[in-house]
Amino acid sequence: MMHSIWRHAACALLLQSALCSAAQAQQSGDTVELPLVSGWFEGKVVRYVTTDVSDRQAATDMNANYVPRLANALNRQPQPGQPGAVERIYSFVNAKQGGVLPSLPAPLGAANANLNYSPLWQVHKVRWLPGKKIRLLTSEEQVLAAEEAGDVSIEKTNLVVNCPVVFSAADGALPHAVLHLVKQDPEP
Repeated sequence: MMHSIWRHAACALLLQSALCSAAQAQQSGDTVELPLVSGWFEGKVVRYVTTDVSDRQAATDMNANYVPRLANALNRQPQPGQPGAVERIYSFVNAKQGGVLPSLPAPLGAANANLNYSPLWQVHKVRWLPGKKIRLLTSEEQVLAAEEAGDVSIEKTNLVVNCPVVFSAADGALPHAVLHLVKQDPEP
């Protein structure tokens, strides 16, 4: 009993300390800089951050946290009519272009009304087939049309990444986010 009281008291002190630290960080204006990744949604530029990856080598390559439990999100089958927790991202393996997203928060921030958006993405590798002319694809519809035309192949992987969208050409930046776009690429 006494051990339980001390443990609860210790937890309360740790929680209070963490909350005070968070409040002090907000008051002092502390900022964090994260690298932005450029991609596409319906023909418009988007930017997101990659924070967590389910594969160790991919996490190393992307300078992100290795979180193998993210792969568990693929094991949970949604009930009929319910969306899953994981969305797709189309990542190009033999062409230099940003990934293509099938959904975004709309608008960015707490007012998001797009129930299809998730920052957890299952990577789908898009590979241009030999002899096909590589071109920029900027929407899911274009990616799927290129697959149907025999220009690309799409490989569904077990790689899950956590990549929240923080900027879209349609809405600008996530509210209260300060983004420093060093280089504007017309074709991310």
